[in-house]
Amino acid sequence: MEIVHVPVMREEVLEALKIERSGVYVDATVGLGGHAEGIMQRAGQCTLIGIDRDDKAIEIAGRRLRDYTTVHLIHESFSNVGQVVRHLGYRKVNGILLDLGVSALHLKSEGRGFSFLRDEPLDMRMDKRQDVTAETVVNKYSEKDLADVIWKYGEERFSRRIAKAIVEARHKRPVRSCGDLAAIIEKSVRRRGRIHPATRTFQALRIEVNKELEELPAAIEAGVELLDTGGRFCILSYHSLEDRIVKNAFRRLAQEGLFHIITRKPLVPGRMERQSNPSSRSAKLRVGEKI
Repeated sequence: MEIVHVPVMREEVLEALKIERSGVYVDATVGLGGHAEGIMQRAGQCTLIGIDRDDKAIEIAGRRLRDYTTVHLIHESFSNVGQVVRHLGYRKVNGILLDLGVSALHLKSEGRGFSFLRDEPLDMRMDKRQDVTAETVVNKYSEKDLADVIWKYGEERFSRRIAKAIVEARHKRPVRSCGDLAAIIEKSVRRRGRIHPATRTFQALRIEVNKELEELPAAIEAGVELLDTGGRFCILSYHSLEDRIVKNAFRRLAQEGLFHIITRKPLVPGRMERQSNPSSRSAKLRVGEKI
């Protein structure tokens, strides 16, 4: 299956990174390589380090970037960016990008279990090496813990009702597929407008399975340590939980005198991009510079 990948806010990201031919740049969530390809096209002699915890993404990005000799692609979590860069022999870098969105690879590939639109096993692991899946969370967490996850990471006001419905359903038989879970949620919560009732719960489960909000602060700390003076840190977020972490981290770093915030308000996609690429609609780009 061919997956079409359109990098979000591509030109804004490339401009914000201030790419130079002699620089070293890290795309710590390289995904299918859209932004990374843009970096290399902008300055073909620069060094690019691409990191992703999905080995399939690394494989696809490798094919996309095969004509560039100064590209390193590493299968690892973005929170370990410091270890990866130093292992490759670099002490400082000139720019770092984190794109926190779920890629088309996860949503459209069969068997990944990220979408309630596909009836397939509940998985949601970005890194297949880990043991915990969405099925584990749905079937093993207590009702209270399940409700807390759905509320905290999905900001779902019906979290307790949904958790109760899931627990009642799994008493009869384990909830193993995306379709089964979506049906349980849809039966327990009335549809509100065009948003599917399962949207927030699936987001919450994905975040819990991949520990996304725990990885993010660690990645920011490690990234700032790696940046050379004048180096840029660009972070694309897609929901309020992520954006709040980024905003607060940048603000604290600025107060400590380590960082200059370039974007006092986050940049957002223009109208034409939102229309042509609906997945970009909730994107926010924050940019900081190492002092």
